[in-house]
Amino acid sequence: MRARRSFFHRLLRWTAGLVLGWIALTLLMVATLRFVPPLSSAVMLGRQLDARLDGQKDFRLRYHWTPISKVSANLPIALVAAEDQKFPSHHGFDVDAIQDALADADDGARLRGASTISQQVAKNLFLWNGRSFVRKGLEAYFTVLIELLWPKQRIIEVYLNIAEFGDGTYGAAAASERFFRVAPAQLNSHQAALLAAVLPSPRKLHVDRPSPYVQRRADWIERQVRQLGGSAYLGL
Repeated sequence: MRARRSFFHRLLRWTAGLVLGWIALTLLMVATLRFVPPLSSAVMLGRQLDARLDGQKDFRLRYHWTPISKVSANLPIALVAAEDQKFPSHHGFDVDAIQDALADADDGARLRGASTISQQVAKNLFLWNGRSFVRKGLEAYFTVLIELLWPKQRIIEVYLNIAEFGDGTYGAAAASERFFRVAPAQLNSHQAALLAAVLPSPRKLHVDRPSPYVQRRADWIERQVRQLGGSAYLGL
């Protein structure tokens, strides 16, 4: 009996040590990435693995970090207008959007996403694709850390650098050069809106061959940007 109790005590200590060590490691990771550009992301690594497993020998991943100071102000506000209009004021979670999504699901509609930009950064940077409760729990955890440790400007800077704008094309620099043959600082308002318009499904929707849906969505995003007051809305 005493031996069994001793074993469980050791197991509890080991478990607590592992949990505390993991928390310390994740805190260090998130704190470091406030200042250091990420070399890659979990989503990029996953896409590279998928390409290798599928035998896509011609697959090419395009990504290189660009500071927000070298990105046109048209892009951050287009992303916010398209994805998360409460971004400047929320603390990582849009409670109203979550409640609306749950209400729609109760009415029989498919449960839709209500992720903020902060949540998308957490998912894309650290986690895998999927809808499991474990992944959503980890996403919430990393979102809290990001909101606590990063200013809003850093969150949107990382987002516009790691978001996928086309198959294998990540970030403002790679996307602007691939699709428009311009530097990210030269993106005009319509080009920025087109990039934001494909974010729901960047491997099915195309910036360089926009469907009528993408064109309509880009036009809507431009109207939303004007209603928000343009780039001044972000206060960056």
